Amino acid sequence: MSGEPPAPELIARGTPAFRRASLGLVLASLVIFGNLYAIHPLLPLIAEQYQVSTLRASNAFTLTSLTLGLSLLILGPLSDAFGRRAPLIIGMACTSVLTLCIAFSDSFTTLLWLRALLGIALGVLPATAIAYLGDSMQRGALISAVGLYIGGNTVGGAGGRLLGGFIADHVSLDAVFLIIGASSLLCTLVVLVLLPPARGFSAQPLSLSGTLRNFASHLGNRALLPAYLVGGLNFMVFINLYTFVTFRLSGEPWQLGASSLGMLFLTYLAGTFSSSLSGRVGAERATLGMATGILIFALGCLVTLTSPLWLIIGGLLLNSFGFFLTHSLANSWINQNATHAKASASSLYSVFYYLGAAVGIYYLAPFWRLAGWPAVVAGSLLVLVVNLALTGYLRRR
Repeated sequence: MSGEPPAPELIARGTPAFRRASLGLVLASLVIFGNLYAIHPLLPLIAEQYQVSTLRASNAFTLTSLTLGLSLLILGPLSDAFGRRAPLIIGMACTSVLTLCIAFSDSFTTLLWLRALLGIALGVLPATAIAYLGDSMQRGALISAVGLYIGGNTVGGAGGRLLGGFIADHVSLDAVFLIIGASSLLCTLVVLVLLPPARGFSAQPLSLSGTLRNFASHLGNRALLPAYLVGGLNFMVFINLYTFVTFRLSGEPWQLGASSLGMLFLTYLAGTFSSSLSGRVGAERATLGMATGILIFALGCLVTLTSPLWLIIGGLLLNSFGFFLTHSLANSWINQNATHAKASASSLYSVFYYLGAAVGIYYLAPFWRLAGWPAVVAGSLLVLVVNLALTGYLRRR
């Protein structure tokens, strides 16, 4: 008889454990992305309360995004060494406490430091979530679970913006952070109860040289690097299209106000739907699904070239549907094709993802200055053509 321990029993689709794990990660998504994006509609209030310019107030968001992206280079290897579930719970608890502390910040500098620390705490979810699912789920259940998790990302992102603005209309700025922080703490306790351990987790030795070797190995994996680029390039144009469409719709002939422009983020909910649908795409058809999402995204860009507002919103719905379909399948692809150190592999995807968001504004801005919205769409389509080529390469492999 072999002395090796039996392989752990992984979670099957449709079981109570599958529902608990999926619901736990959806709640975690609501907490993490709600805390990240809730500050978006609050920036004018922050500028007024702390007597700073609107541009300087925006650092409260951009600084969090920066520290979140950079933290993934550290949090991914830590997760490979120490586990998935415990770091996630700790990160959610730190997120709740830091948001509560922001309510009592007495200066803008203090607020910035707290938001910078918050970005590190927020990074625990993208660093561990996909790797947790890969360690917990059977292959047939993984894509479905990833789709539900990405759906939670979209609800958290859109809901955080809407909730922050809605609460701020009725209470003070400090009370907004108190309410969000307390709600996050309650959700953390629920996730602690719901989320099962990752049964298939195998600890990796933690060392700087080992971490660098893992990153180099992932970047040298021809099944991973193109998927990293797909995620980063897709997000580069997707998130920044919303920036420039608000510039467009605030002008003639639409002249939408701030509250109406904020409602545009409800189109993210189409991504919630497509993320959940991604679970029906078999692993052998993942690259075809990614390409389909990119084509739908491109179609949405073309629809936004029209003038009627309802058609522009329809185009944004197509953008969101296509983007999140590709994003969900690319996330699953990374986990399935990483041969080791899966949290590090997922973290690298998130690094490309957030780096894309950061540089996208600088890529599309010259197009906007050149010829407005049509040029922005043209610049976006160029990137999407590159992504189609990358998915074609993955499919051939």
